[in-house]
Amino acid sequence: MDFANSLTRWYLKNKRDLPWRNTRNPYFIWLSEIMLQQTRVAQGMPYFFAFTDAFPTVFDLANASEEQVLKLWQGLGYYSRARNLHKTAQFVATELGGKFPDTYKELIKLKGIGEYTAAAIASFSFDENVPVVDGNVFRVLSRYFDIETDILSGGAKKEFTALAYELMSKDNPALFNQAIMEFGALQCVPKNPNCEVCPLNNGCLALQKNKVDQLPVKSKKAKAKNRFFNYVVFLDEDQNTIIQKRSDKGIWHNLYEFPLIETETEIDFDYFVELLKQRQFIENEVLSIEETTSESRIHKLTHQHLYIKFRKVTVSGKLNKAIDYATLLTFPFPIVVYNFIEKDWK
Repeated sequence: MDFANSLTRWYLKNKRDLPWRNTRNPYFIWLSEIMLQQTRVAQGMPYFFAFTDAFPTVFDLANASEEQVLKLWQGLGYYSRARNLHKTAQFVATELGGKFPDTYKELIKLKGIGEYTAAAIASFSFDENVPVVDGNVFRVLSRYFDIETDILSGGAKKEFTALAYELMSKDNPALFNQAIMEFGALQCVPKNPNCEVCPLNNGCLALQKNKVDQLPVKSKKAKAKNRFFNYVVFLDEDQNTIIQKRSDKGIWHNLYEFPLIETETEIDFDYFVELLKQRQFIENEVLSIEETTSESRIHKLTHQHLYIKFRKVTVSGKLNKAIDYATLLTFPFPIVVYNFIEKDWK
């Protein structure tokens, strides 16, 4: 078909040289696909190199502690990916002898591996005829074929997967999958694509109907929830501090943070002092409280906007279970907390 042939010709001429494209090793391909979920290639690349350097095999990843994995993942976000990555590595290492399943049907049973990732590994590593369908693929197909199906609707994935399967080369499924994803990432981009130089412009129905900016159809996201985090950065006479592990399910599970007072709205200094007295985090006497900044740091997550303030609270004597600055840096933190430690500690 002209569509597939034009796509693969474009890809072979324009593809980026990415490290996970130079291997068929399912471990490396799996790592890259998990890292690139909700993440740009430029952001994910350093993490891929860091992980493959620290954990060159699935056994190395399996034998690491969860804290080691989370620390290396720090800043990449969506930390459940890292926890699932670690658990799956342990399962593959111990239950499967270090060998990944070689079919889509078996791959999708692994924790943290969904339809897209299973299809990517199955086609890239094992040449299985199974199409990948991600945001890039939705966009390319919906525009070229003028498909108005809401891509967030229940049947959209099945519809687009069937079309992609029909189009893909059964002789080289990996090449087709890589090509259509790369085409969406580099050429058929979400906003203001350069349709004049597009190799598919002669057959693109969205271009013919002047609908490029209207496709794909995607229902609006729910409004993000606002949360207000007031971190208490205790400092004792040795300039040591205390931290805690987030044990609740939800954002940043098993990462570390300072003692936290979460409120329903932004609070002023006086109300913070009042809440601090009520919480009784420590037994030491409070000597002073310092506002590190008058403005909240806004940290945007997919469905939540966090308004974060750090307040340094100097206390008398030594804190129980306190750690020094060098030790503090070794723990895995949410990136917004780590940035405060690294840049605004002193």
